[in-house]
Amino acid sequence: MRAKVRAALDALYMKRLVRELEGRPRPQHIGIMLDGNRRWAKMSGIDDPREGYRAGGAKVLDFLRWCDSAQIEHVTLFMLSDDNLARPEEQLNPLIDIIAEVVEQLAAPGNPWPVEAVGALDLLPAESASRLKTATAATQGRKGGTKVDVAVGYGGRREIVDAVRSALTEHSSQGGDIDEFIETFTMEHISKHLYSKTRSESDLIIRTSGEQRLSGFLLWQSAYAEVHFCETYWPDFREIDFLRALRSYSLRERRYGR
Repeated sequence: MRAKVRAALDALYMKRLVRELEGRPRPQHIGIMLDGNRRWAKMSGIDDPREGYRAGGAKVLDFLRWCDSAQIEHVTLFMLSDDNLARPEEQLNPLIDIIAEVVEQLAAPGNPWPVEAVGALDLLPAESASRLKTATAATQGRKGGTKVDVAVGYGGRREIVDAVRSALTEHSSQGGDIDEFIETFTMEHISKHLYSKTRSESDLIIRTSGEQRLSGFLLWQSAYAEVHFCETYWPDFREIDFLRALRSYSLRERRYGR
């Protein structure tokens, strides 16, 4: 009985949030840090942290459906940082397998999302990198769903270094003079060579689990992003929490340093 009452109240509250968002600014690109999976498992009395990652992976499809409903154009899911790659293999390999399973689910026929894996995929086990590339390639050309970037083996500093290196390599391969290029090098050269083909600046960063730091996520793209920290562990993240984040964004005055 209590659960039914709670569900009814939540439904009413969600309708109120949706009404409040009508006509309000909303982000075009959301970056979200899917944090708290292991702590969720521990809190739930589950000894195996992989179950936390599986629960978090299952939440991804729900989240993307909410983004579709809210007409969010672009989402970046932070699923594995390059720092995480230093974890012991017995922790890391199951996590990478679960991430690959999630991406394969997103790529399944009938789903609307074009998906791209962004990050240093060459640092992943070869089989896992191949699974990610195969799954994301199958989604190219999809239209209508939220554009999804899955950040795997991702680090914001590494992305900027790789972007500079890519820009210099491109210029050199075209026979350009490097010294002249350095003189004319601009921020646009970096933006053009970031991992994501979409390359849009981030409007809103959401981090679950109560942690209040960006941990190297989208360092270049988030220069003027609004940030929303949520206490909820990722597997327990609800559409209500998502709508609250959108409401928080809609009430802020974005001045871009002016």
